[in-house]
Amino acid sequence: MTERSEVLRRLGEQAEPWDVLVIGGGASGFGAAVEAAARGYRTLLIERFDFAKGTSSRSTKLVHGGVRYLEQLNVTLVLDALRERGHMLRNAPHLVHDLSFVVPAFSYLTLPYYGLGLKVYERLSGHLSFGSSKLLSRERTLAMLPGIASDGLRGGVLYHDGQFDDARYIVALLRTFQELGGTAINYVEATGLLQRNGKAIGVKARDSEANNVFELAAKVVVNATGVFSEDILAMDGAAPGALLAMSQGSHFVLPHSFLPGGAALMVPKTADGRVLFAIPWHGATLVGTTDEAVDRASAEPHSMSSERSFLFEHIARYFGRKPAPAEILSMWSGLRPLVRKGHGATSKLSRDHTILVSKSGIVTVTGGKWTTYRRMGQDAIDHAADVAGLPKVASRTLDLKLHGWANESATTAESERVYGSDLPMIQQLSVEDPTLEKLLHPRLPYRLREVVWAAHYEMARTVEDVLARRTRALFLDACAAIEAAPAVADLLARKLGRSEAWREKDLQSFLSVAQGYVYLGE
Repeated sequence: MTERSEVLRRLGEQAEPWDVLVIGGGASGFGAAVEAAARGYRTLLIERFDFAKGTSSRSTKLVHGGVRYLEQLNVTLVLDALRERGHMLRNAPHLVHDLSFVVPAFSYLTLPYYGLGLKVYERLSGHLSFGSSKLLSRERTLAMLPGIASDGLRGGVLYHDGQFDDARYIVALLRTFQELGGTAINYVEATGLLQRNGKAIGVKARDSEANNVFELAAKVVVNATGVFSEDILAMDGAAPGALLAMSQGSHFVLPHSFLPGGAALMVPKTADGRVLFAIPWHGATLVGTTDEAVDRASAEPHSMSSERSFLFEHIARYFGRKPAPAEILSMWSGLRPLVRKGHGATSKLSRDHTILVSKSGIVTVTGGKWTTYRRMGQDAIDHAADVAGLPKVASRTLDLKLHGWANESATTAESERVYGSDLPMIQQLSVEDPTLEKLLHPRLPYRLREVVWAAHYEMARTVEDVLARRTRALFLDACAAIEAAPAVADLLARKLGRSEAWREKDLQSFLSVAQGYVYLGE
């Protein structure tokens, strides 16, 4: 792994322009960067925060075609997403796996309706199907969803979809990108555009750690900044607010006891027309999501009172009781960038992606959904290659195995399985230094060795990077993550050669962010 200081030195001494410069280290950014590097283009990716800091670490952890999009008759999106879902499983089986979903039916009329719809959903996936759907009796439904409220239950429908760890998937894309010869760096912000004769020829950038500034020349700039896309376009003279509508989705994480079986609950249409999931994830129960319009983008969005009320109401309805405050282990929100098409509720806006090429030649990729990240990247680089006059090269990513590829082992804990083929090397760290075998916290599955690994091999720079995205501690149990933070800060400061003042500042920064994940009551 190249040291950060060496990467920054090379950026400062850049002699020739990059073929492709990608702004944004989330799913669409790495989709584009891996696509470009796989074609042999000399590629740089910069991210002003940490990789996956935004929307890409705050999803409902699903790799899916989108059942509700099928109901909206957006068959093209569903077909594309189902194909991509199948290839995500093949290319990263250590991160993506099949999950059984059960749709509970409280009316005999809903059984054939959803039974037929989910059979169509299954057939659309063709040879990449995750499994057969089928109708379930009331007894079988209760056996698969042992925590569900049973009053009025008539039966259910079983279908299969994918689950993954979104932030760890980004780490795998980062490592894959580097192995393809790409250069990526976090905490480097694009502060302006370099232009000549009305054409974008790169970006002005600032390293937020040392406050150094760079001019990064490139043959084409790809704007893959998600909900912040209009900020980059504004540097290019675009009017704000014309491209995107933003929707917020919030989640609660509850104890495993709410959903003690191995299947997930899916409610395709709540009383107000939304979709609700309750999913087993890393030994907890993830419940979400909401769909509320918001006016502006934020790096740390927080749930609204209306969203929390929605989640409480539907947890009580489908699980027979409202969770106590102490049972909300973590709560968090993410923002969706949705391309504007008229007016109306954000839940009705398409999840298709959009590629725009400005007059100055900036390629913007936005909209879309996590599952179609690779296709978004392919389309973006097709356009970027045209803009830059790069050699025509066909896409090579459809069957590209990601870093860490390993067949999923059912006997390996989920918190370790995400490392794939790297796991033996991580375990070796504990052999070399037995103190690293210690758990970060009794309620968390992570050990000190993951902190060392994240610092040395995964470009983790802060306590938040480690506890939110290299591990998922903050998303799983916010209070436990807060209690683990001082030990993580100590170890990270030693491994990165940081001062005591830096350690304290970093710790306090994390604690400030982490408080937003703790439910304190209404």
